[in-house]
Amino acid sequence: MFGALKLTEQIFYRCIPFRYRDSDVSGNSNFEKIVEVLMINSTSGPGLLFPKGGWENDETVQEAAVREAIEEAGVRGELMDFLGYYPFKSKTHQDEFCPEGSCKAAMFALLVKEELESWPEQSTRNRTWLTVPQALDRCRHPWMRDALENGFSKWHAGKDISEHH
Repeated sequence: MFGALKLTEQIFYRCIPFRYRDSDVSGNSNFEKIVEVLMINSTSGPGLLFPKGGWENDETVQEAAVREAIEEAGVRGELMDFLGYYPFKSKTHQDEFCPEGSCKAAMFALLVKEELESWPEQSTRNRTWLTVPQALDRCRHPWMRDALENGFSKWHAGKDISEHH
C-alpha cells in the first residue's frame, strides 16, 4: 500500500586533522614539508579513528566537526574543505530510524593550529600523529582508508595550502 519506505541514514561529522612537519632531510635545498594526520584510539577495540560525532541542532555541520575535534582529540584549527560523504554500517546506531545501521560520515579537512594540554575525552583517548601511509595501515575501518586515500590525499594533492602554514 505504501510502497518501499526509504530508510533514513544517520549522518556523523568527522574531520581529518592534519599538520605539516619539516622533513628530516638536512642540507636539502628543496625544503620539504611532511603531511601528518591525527588519529585517536577507539574506545571499543583495536585500530585508530578520526574524531567524529553527531550534530546538535543549534550548530552548523562545520561547527559540529570542529567541536568533535576539540572534544575527542583536543585540537583546534582551521576547517579547510568538505571532502565528501562516506557510507558505513554501525552496530551501535541501529535503531527504529536506522534499522540497517546505515550511516554516513561527512568528512572535512582540519588544519591543526593548536594542540590542547587538556580536553574533554583525554582520559579515554590518545592522539597519534602519523604520515598518510602509516595512517592507512592503522585505520580501523575500510571506509576511513577510502576517505583518507581518495578524499583527503586527492584533495591535498590538488591544493596549494602553503599560505596557511
